[in-house]
Amino acid sequence: MSVQIRNNVQVAGAGAVTMVFVHGFGCDQLMWRFTAGAFQDRYRVVTYDLTGSGGSDKAAYDRDKYASLHGHAADLLDIIDGFADGPTVVIGHSVGATIGMLATVAAPQRFVAQAMVAPSPCYINDGDYIGGFSREDIHELLDTMDANYLGWAQNLAPAIMGAPNRPDLRAELTSSFCSIDPDIARHFGRVTFLSDHRADVPKSTVPTLILQCSDDLIAPRQVGDYLHRHLPRSTLALIENVGHCPHMSAPSASSRAIDLFLSQTLPHTLSQPLASTTR
Repeated sequence: MSVQIRNNVQVAGAGAVTMVFVHGFGCDQLMWRFTAGAFQDRYRVVTYDLTGSGGSDKAAYDRDKYASLHGHAADLLDIIDGFADGPTVVIGHSVGATIGMLATVAAPQRFVAQAMVAPSPCYINDGDYIGGFSREDIHELLDTMDANYLGWAQNLAPAIMGAPNRPDLRAELTSSFCSIDPDIARHFGRVTFLSDHRADVPKSTVPTLILQCSDDLIAPRQVGDYLHRHLPRSTLALIENVGHCPHMSAPSASSRAIDLFLSQTLPHTLSQPLASTTR
């Protein structure tokens, strides 16, 4: 099976640098449309669906391979091999940010930078580490997902989106959550919410933007501070946004933050200023 079919890879734009966008749990590549579109006039933009999500080939979802996020990181490296042209920047949202980080650890030479949008290397509180949830909270969340996935998705997705003044975005995320095969969602949900990749954080040595929301149910402010302390070459940027999906609910602010970071990180010959903003 080709990588393009497996992950429904799409390429747009052109430029000396390739930007690869990695979506989060319950999402698909369409949710990057507001942010990724701002870069297509200056960068080669690659979007794709994680195996098991969106328009990917669901038959390719191997529970053994994807029993850890490293399986998805391997897919990302396959996509970069097949579709990137020139230096690569990976932009990941939520668990997609951790997938991107793991890829930079496995193959640092392939990346010139990464942006982690609402990231979390571990969702469970542990001693002084604040991940946002107790272990009991996470197991209750997963038990509810197992018992009634659609009900769980309909209740949780609007809270994850936040965006109290954007019922359309809340409805879109709910629809996306509900469209996933429940068996795949349950498996990927356990891998996502039980993962702990704090030990991998200091191993990621590429320049990194940590894009944090001011009010995020899933990734509290302490997580961004933790990543900033432990990622060797990181920049922390805060967006005033209620919710976990600033690339959808605050796309202009997200695009500007990413653009500023790239303008300060990439050589001038590879980065040009953002000419216009998304809505």
